Amino acid sequence: MDPEARASKTSEEWLRRFQTVIFSPMAMINAWSSGTKPWSYPDVVEQVKELALLRMKMMPYWYSEFAKYRFEGTPVFRGMSLEPGFEVNAVSAVKGNLDDNPYLEATTREVKDQYMAGEYLLVAPLFTGQQARKVILPKGKWFDFYTGAYAGDGQIITVTPGLDKIPVFVKDGGIIPMMEAQLHAPRKGEKVDLEIRVYGQKPGTYKLYDDDGQSLDYEKGAFDWRNIKIEKDSKGQLKASVDAAHNKAIQSYNKITFRFMSGQQ
Repeated sequence: MDPEARASKTSEEWLRRFQTVIFSPMAMINAWSSGTKPWSYPDVVEQVKELALLRMKMMPYWYSEFAKYRFEGTPVFRGMSLEPGFEVNAVSAVKGNLDDNPYLEATTREVKDQYMAGEYLLVAPLFTGQQARKVILPKGKWFDFYTGAYAGDGQIITVTPGLDKIPVFVKDGGIIPMMEAQLHAPRKGEKVDLEIRVYGQKPGTYKLYDDDGQSLDYEKGAFDWRNIKIEKDSKGQLKASVDAAHNKAIQSYNKITFRFMSGQQ
């Protein structure tokens, strides 16, 4: 899966394509033949700008996820059939009455219009002309990426996000490290502050990757993995911590704060 934004006939189509590209591997505009630019449609230029900034804000998450792909072989972008909570027992699917169980019917078919992005995100793009769409949530609690609001658990939901947003959901226990948006990737030796967003109430850990961001020295061992840990205290409240840097020569992150996006469900 490697979408890219090229040409569009309308501002709506351009924005919808841009939304999907932002949640794809390369986030690339390949419009050399058409000459289409991010600002070619003035009525959506601010939305396009916000999407580009969102991609940059999410760089710590994407960088960590691609590092897992490099070192562990876990694909960053993958079909829903590879998400554990999406699995369905084939025997029960054959015996069951699919008319009585639309979720079972939906999950026994190949789903091509939604996908997983990294460890925690479910992305469900809309196409030009669509005002609403159905999203199949795997088993387990899921939360709206933008607000932290509870979305559902193992069910089919209908969403009407408006033109400005692409539907994105985070699984319970999701940990999304983010930074302030910049117009370039952090340079070697540059430190950035992190805001680590936590979704739901499920304790867990996340492996935050770090290297110098420029060279190939990671192939010589110049990198670091720092565990982010979410636990519950004696009162059942979530508390968060992150390992100190193990490799003092590799420290791209400065101040680290946590933002708990979701309440108890």
